[in-house]
Order: sequence, then C-alpha cells, then structure tokens
Amino acid sequence: MAEVALKAGIWVQAQIRVCDKNALPAVVVRRGNPDAGTILLKLNRFDAGYEVLTQVRTAEGNRAWMRSIGDNPVQESEADAYIERQLKFDPDIWVLEIEDSDCRYEIDGEVI
Repeated sequence: MAEVALKAGIWVQAQIRVCDKNALPAVVVRRGNPDAGTILLKLNRFDAGYEVLTQVRTAEGNRAWMRSIGDNPVQESEADAYIERQLKFDPDIWVLEIEDSDCRYEIDGEVI
C-alpha cells in the first residue's frame, strides 16, 4: 500500500524540526510549490563534499531518494550546477540544505 504523500512545504518544515532536534543546521535554500514541489536535499559533508538527493516515488508509491550526482560527494559548485539545471526544467523545486559532516541525518525512505 502506498504512503500518504505529505505536502512538500509541510515535509520540509518537519525536516527542519528534526534537524533542530538533532543539532544539525538546516536551511531552506529555495522554496518551491508548497503542495507538490519536488524536494532536493543538499547534504553538506564539509571536507568530504556535497551530496544531492532527489525525492522520488517507488513503483509501489512509497517515498524514496535518488542520488542525483552519483555515489560520491562532489564540490559545492558541482552540486549547485546540478540544482540550477533542475530548476530550468521545474521551477517548483524545494532545496533543503543540511550541514551533516557525521552523516547523522536519517533519510526517510530508501536511497536508490
């Protein structure tokens, strides 16, 4: 059975609270469509680089995350260039940046 989809704006605000609770700085870099905007997570791993994950749905309708720029962290400029390219196709994208050098942020879904 598929998960009930939360509105994008509510999901982002919930993640900010989760990050606050876990002492992980998080900021909304870009606000998208509050109801159904695609969500990108920009994970700052500091010396290791940046990861970008895109929220997707599985065939069963469950939330999952796709590694948008490969399996390994990249420089911030490469992460930002990817995000800018995506904004050209979809101006309703949300971007949530989380500073997480120790990989403590728990992603709510499978990473594919």
